[in-house]
Amino acid sequence: MAAGVGVFSYPAFVRLWISDTVKWLGVFTSGLALQLLLIETLSADQVALGVVKSAQFLPMLLFGLLAGVLIDRVWRRPVLVVGDAVCAVAYGAIGVLGLLGQLSVPLVAALVFVAGTAALSATAAHQSFLPRLVPTSALSRANARIEQSMTGAEAVGPLLAGVLVRTVSAPVAILVNAATYATSALVLSTIRVTEPAPADSADRHLWRELKEGARWVYRHPELAPYAIGLHTWFFFNSAVMTILVFFASQEIGLGPVVIGLVLATAGVSGVAAAGLTPRVADRFGAGRVMCGAAWLAPLAFLFTALAPNGTAGLPVLIAGQLVYGVSNGLRGPLEMSYRNAVTPDRLRARMNSTIRSLNWGTITVSAPLAGWFAVTYGNRPTILVCVVGLAVAALIPTLSPFRTVQMPDDDLEEV
Repeated sequence: MAAGVGVFSYPAFVRLWISDTVKWLGVFTSGLALQLLLIETLSADQVALGVVKSAQFLPMLLFGLLAGVLIDRVWRRPVLVVGDAVCAVAYGAIGVLGLLGQLSVPLVAALVFVAGTAALSATAAHQSFLPRLVPTSALSRANARIEQSMTGAEAVGPLLAGVLVRTVSAPVAILVNAATYATSALVLSTIRVTEPAPADSADRHLWRELKEGARWVYRHPELAPYAIGLHTWFFFNSAVMTILVFFASQEIGLGPVVIGLVLATAGVSGVAAAGLTPRVADRFGAGRVMCGAAWLAPLAFLFTALAPNGTAGLPVLIAGQLVYGVSNGLRGPLEMSYRNAVTPDRLRARMNSTIRSLNWGTITVSAPLAGWFAVTYGNRPTILVCVVGLAVAALIPTLSPFRTVQMPDDDLEEV
């Protein structure tokens, strides 16, 4: 990329960024709204919350690896469009049925399973599509802009959800997500980019391709410890997030708007951190920044576990979310950029799907397990167990060659 030229000089990237920004706003709005709908309207406990979350991410475990192979065989833009359209229909159904009073926990679980199936395909395609829109040297900045959009939505979405739930209803907040998915699909359909023709299907073999993608990840000296640490992080992070809203609502005693404010603070600090990521990585090294940021996650949830009940707990929860946002804001752009930059284009969908399917697949176990553990032993002990698990997740890459990785120079592909 020429000096002085930013990622927004690439029109295809701009449209992808707009699509992501709109979609993430809906995702973070409905994320809190769906939990409040389950807790306040359907009287769900922590176990039911875990079951619904497990259903949402079960497709990652069932189909994630297969999706990576199939997406490497097709053009990726159509997968993005169709995936967002299906999510729009699924969340629209939840919103409409909620307004009609026809929802149940099993029905919500079924609909989020459909949305999760569509989302896994679109996400795998997205992670492999972005490197076709900007050169390798611009990947960290492109991912930083996308991460800023995501964390900005994380700052606005929960607060908007809390206001909508309190003033209108949770189903209306979920309908906002359906509308943003539909808008995202429309914007994606306008992207014009020349994608390489998929490889000849005659040379394809499903099992061989699955193994090739897994071997690339788990035999790579730097990607392997990174991936294992990330799987561990997802397991314990999702466990905390499964019970966090219930903990804040039923134990700390906060209302929907205040809970939205607490969750929004992670987005505020995440935006700031993501904006600093390229410069911090240039100065200290990408690997050191990613490993250092990973240690902030257990610190963040230690604040959460120690928060007192009542309004006195509010500033402690906010402090924890601020630290959590910095952790994600620093890690996200660098991790996505590095793993795509060191992977050949023909393997990117499989690499991303291999990592993501196990990342999100762990949630199918950790979410219901966290719900059961919280019901049996309490919310705070559950969070403290997760703090220990998140520390282990940070330790794995820190003690490996991943700690010293740097972003590679541009490859030979032209954008």
